[in-house]
Amino acid sequence: MKKILAIALVLCLALGMLAGCAKTEAPAAEKTFKVAMICDSSISDGGWGAACYNGMTAAAESRGWETAYTDAIDQSAYADTMISYCDLGYDMIFAPGNQYSDAVKQVAADYPNVAFAVLNGSTSLPTANIMSILPNADQIGSIAGIIAGVMSKTNVIGFIGGMELDTTKSKLAHFESAAQFINPDIRVVSAYAGSFNDTAKGMELAASMINEGADVFFGDASAVDSGARQAIDQANGDTVKIVDIGQPADLLGQNPCIVSSVVTDNARMIAICLEKVETGTFGNEVVFGSLENGAVFVGKFNDALLDADTQAMVAEYIKQLQEGTFGK
Repeated sequence: MKKILAIALVLCLALGMLAGCAKTEAPAAEKTFKVAMICDSSISDGGWGAACYNGMTAAAESRGWETAYTDAIDQSAYADTMISYCDLGYDMIFAPGNQYSDAVKQVAADYPNVAFAVLNGSTSLPTANIMSILPNADQIGSIAGIIAGVMSKTNVIGFIGGMELDTTKSKLAHFESAAQFINPDIRVVSAYAGSFNDTAKGMELAASMINEGADVFFGDASAVDSGARQAIDQANGDTVKIVDIGQPADLLGQNPCIVSSVVTDNARMIAICLEKVETGTFGNEVVFGSLENGAVFVGKFNDALLDADTQAMVAEYIKQLQEGTFGK
């Protein structure tokens, strides 16, 4: 009898262990993070929109995130578009410009568990779920001004902005001061398009500046810049005498008039934000990009438009800019 009870006890224990194993849950699937970009210009504009989208997708790919975007939206749709992505469970919204700041603050207050990253956002913008990504606008404008200062033959250079944002105004100011440090006779003609996606306006403004003698251009206006380059190419015909400095990606080869670009490594800075979302440390911070950390740099040169000696001169001025001695 004792033997039968012992056997029964062993069977009960074994069955209990099997039942316990059956109840053990499978490991939870690893979370897939998602980031979405909203944009008032097009991701195929060959300028700002494209560079920002490519930066986001490159950063997301490096960290295994899923991506989505909505482009060519009006200002009135900024908030509603972001809300849609928040309701779909996106972990971060990427807004590629300071013009989105008010909408971001509005939506972020209602979605405290969603992260919001604003490119060119002000240093006062960050909160517990908002971060600014802030490339050094002073350095970006200065690099373009250095190139314009050594290249201009007419002593007239042109700048086209989209909106009168603080970062755009800073780029213009440093574009002018850097060019005039190299060549005090240089005069800057500038205008704002009141838009980032009006290609025709870019063509109109560039044509007007060309009539004033501008032979080197730099813009901060996304698709408007693409229109400006079309006007420059038309004015040049078969011989390039008027050139353009691109940004924020390396645009060499996109248009015959492009001599070089001031490049912002958006992917590097966006990836920092993604990592902070993953680790739960996102918010209350500005991610800066500069010559010093490699997030701002000069792109490739068109050797046919700028000889080796002049390229070396530009490189030396940029080295001085990084060291803080340029213009001193």
